Amino acid sequence: MRHTLPHAPQFYVTAPQPCPYLHGRAERKLFTALHGDNASDLNNALSRQGFRRSQNVLYRPSCESCVACMSARIRVADFQPSRTQRRLMRRNGGLRRLATSAWATEEQFELFRRYLDSRHADGGMADMDIFEFAAMIEETPVKTRVIEYRCNADRPERLAPGDDFLAAVCLTDVLDDGLSLVYSFYHPLLQPASLGTYLILDHIEIARAAKLPYIYLGYWVPGSRKMDYKARFSALEIYKGGVWQNIGDPEDHSNEAHPLSVDPIVEQVAKIALPQFDR
Repeated sequence: MRHTLPHAPQFYVTAPQPCPYLHGRAERKLFTALHGDNASDLNNALSRQGFRRSQNVLYRPSCESCVACMSARIRVADFQPSRTQRRLMRRNGGLRRLATSAWATEEQFELFRRYLDSRHADGGMADMDIFEFAAMIEETPVKTRVIEYRCNADRPERLAPGDDFLAAVCLTDVLDDGLSLVYSFYHPLLQPASLGTYLILDHIEIARAAKLPYIYLGYWVPGSRKMDYKARFSALEIYKGGVWQNIGDPEDHSNEAHPLSVDPIVEQVAKIALPQFDR
């Protein structure tokens, strides 16, 4: 009977589920557990290969007939904000940033519920309770921060300076080569302020100050309106065909893929480069 954890991570595949991005398609994920003394090394290595973290699991889309989901990241040194993005940064200048440990609060959960009820009432997270929310925030074996953004409570839509109104939250992993935005949410009243975009812009500034080269944004899906905003950032790369490459013209990336172009699971796993773990 084995009592010690294996040195090489074990990979598994989920059952197909309806795709949340492209109507009429099914998604499937390749995943592995994230735990132990080597968790940070594994998170760093697999993040560079298109994986994302959710609590103590690393996953990557592995659909049977589609390769539309592509991990996206911004090259911090090469990023140049557009005129609209510069205006957005000035408009949100009244926000105060506060980085905290990965610890959930009731105030955060109340904001999270407001956000879901307004923006994703029919999504997969719609039924999350406070205990599940706390697990999402706190169950992390890697270096994770909760970054809060606060403003004036009297007129939050004006984003006046202040520290008593929780406007937005971003759950952020600190990788060895960048920041990974795990999940973010904000007050529905502030939707016109484009806080989702602002949080990315602010994380670029955090990464630049910390001399970290990348901002990992999760997945970009051509053909999905939910993901269009990511393609508006300059210096954007996508993980496609096993390599990071400039996104170029988003229209050049088809969301169609013949089933024969998708590698079998065994071949996908064989191509994953793992860190060298001490035995």
